[in-house]
Amino acid sequence: MSRGRGRVLPALAIAVLIFTTSCWGKFLVEKNSISITTPDSIKGTYDSAIGNFGVPQYGGSMVGNVVYPEKGATACRNFSEFGITFKGLKSGGLPTVLLVDRGDCYFALKVWHAQLAGAAAVLVADDKTEPLITMDSPEEDNVSAEYVQNITIPSALVEKSFGDKLKAALQAKDMVNINLDWRESLPHPDDRVEYEFWTNSNDECGPKCEAQREFVKNFKGAAQILEQGGYTQFTPHYITWYCPDAFILSKQCKSQCINHGRYCAPDPEQDFNHGYDGKDVVVENLRQLCVHKVATEMKRSWVWWDYVTDFQIRCPMKDKKYNKDCAEEVLKSLRLPIDKVQKCMGNPEADSENTVLKEEQDAQVGHGSRSDVTILPTLIINNRQYRGKLDKGAVLKAVCAGFQETTEPAVCLSEGMETNECLTNNGGCWENKKANVTACKDTFRGRVCECPVVQGVQFDGDGYSHCEAVASLRCKIDNGGCWHDTRDGVRHSACQETHTKGCECPAGFRGDGVNQCEDVDECKSKLACQCKECHCKNTWGSYDCQCDGNLLYIKEHDTCISESNPFPNLSSLFWLIPVLFPGKISVTRVGWSATFFILAGLAVVGAVGYVIYKYRIRSYMDSEIRAIMAQYMPLDSQNEVHRHLEEEA
Repeated sequence: MSRGRGRVLPALAIAVLIFTTSCWGKFLVEKNSISITTPDSIKGTYDSAIGNFGVPQYGGSMVGNVVYPEKGATACRNFSEFGITFKGLKSGGLPTVLLVDRGDCYFALKVWHAQLAGAAAVLVADDKTEPLITMDSPEEDNVSAEYVQNITIPSALVEKSFGDKLKAALQAKDMVNINLDWRESLPHPDDRVEYEFWTNSNDECGPKCEAQREFVKNFKGAAQILEQGGYTQFTPHYITWYCPDAFILSKQCKSQCINHGRYCAPDPEQDFNHGYDGKDVVVENLRQLCVHKVATEMKRSWVWWDYVTDFQIRCPMKDKKYNKDCAEEVLKSLRLPIDKVQKCMGNPEADSENTVLKEEQDAQVGHGSRSDVTILPTLIINNRQYRGKLDKGAVLKAVCAGFQETTEPAVCLSEGMETNECLTNNGGCWENKKANVTACKDTFRGRVCECPVVQGVQFDGDGYSHCEAVASLRCKIDNGGCWHDTRDGVRHSACQETHTKGCECPAGFRGDGVNQCEDVDECKSKLACQCKECHCKNTWGSYDCQCDGNLLYIKEHDTCISESNPFPNLSSLFWLIPVLFPGKISVTRVGWSATFFILAGLAVVGAVGYVIYKYRIRSYMDSEIRAIMAQYMPLDSQNEVHRHLEEEA
């Protein structure tokens, strides 16, 4: 980590020893991707190190033109002194990404001057060949603290070789288009974000303490909404150091440490003779850790934000209220059990380890993609260290960037947090305006085109040009996208509930089933009502068939019969009579009555034969069943035979 030029503030020797014994460790540089789209000579993707101030656009990207100033290339002086401005872009013009040189002043001051001149982002070109480092804000003083907190644009350090390529292209009068991409700067694996805030209860540490207090107060509402909704898992942490063995009995260690030098914090006023001691800070840090543990056990983990905010307001050091009594008054007001909190804290005077603080010291050591925690405040989101301004809007954007696409809570999609791309041309996704159904889903990183689930009905397709309801209840959503129409109270639909997809025109219609189904004229097409006595009239989706005189139309047989004759087309059976009764009956002399009696006789004979047949079958089955049962159990008749044989014996 670097602040632009080396500077070590004066400090007490013991404080230096306490800090340095645990600060040497792993430090990882958080990076974002830079893509050059033009010119072709330097086209490609490059890494950059995110600055630890300003507002990185986590979850987003920025397209702009790279500009290298003709004067003031180090950006250590206000560009207005050179008459240079990057404001007043023409409508539709790309934002300015200012390239400046490293050296001569703080990184943050360079970015501040670029922001004042109207730049949208800043790239600082390294002046030596070395691995990327993180640009940090300068050591605290009132002047630097003021402008650092007002930086709102993103910045990054780039390697010297890449900076030289950019300068060469610009010197050749090439237009350099750049895409700064922060979308993958934070992991976003699932629908829950896990984040940690490393802080301190000390409120007399200058501008950074004031920034922490303001952040906790402003971020509390959003944090509690996310926590109560189960969207996030938040864990507060507090840095402590240990006192070297050689100084455990010194006045400094005794005033700054608890548990016999195991857990220490710097003196708030850096004066060991007046005011509060470092051990007072450690004890309150421990209390705040236990507040979170107890509140979590009570299923009210978000109450930590209330306690910390209220303690800062009600128990400040300047009013001499930074003590146990004031803390317990805050606990009472929030209905937190004081006894459980005290039990969690243990005995600060004991010459033994404190389980809670030991876990905190272990957690300070980096692991995986996370570096060691050595500075305050530090925010870690999905095990990746946040870089940028400690501001509600900036941090909330970073937290929202940690959600998997389409799983973000409503607070992440509110106005001011992101741009809803679905509002313009539906994001280029499929939509059914009639049913008010769309495949466009707004996410924090931008829209995605994904076929939706509506009222329990799944749509299937590519999400861009086509989505089709495929579930069994699909017909209730815009009739499954199929044709339908109603006339004179009669409704016809091409959506079949028995089919999970597709459209098919109903009987009496033909067409594609989606856009059109036309009525089939059964009369004109001679598909029905074709007997010689029939008279056909087409209707919508069907037809009406009438017969001459008092004849009745039988639709299943497409024929007409007399109302007094229950046997349709009976005359067609006349040819059977000479065959059945050769030489005896002449069809020409048979009348309706004789024919009826003959057929009735045949029917009676058939019925009697059927009854006899059923009776014989039933008798046969009964005898078979009795024979089978006789093998397994004695029947009444068999018992009688056995008794008769026994009597004869």
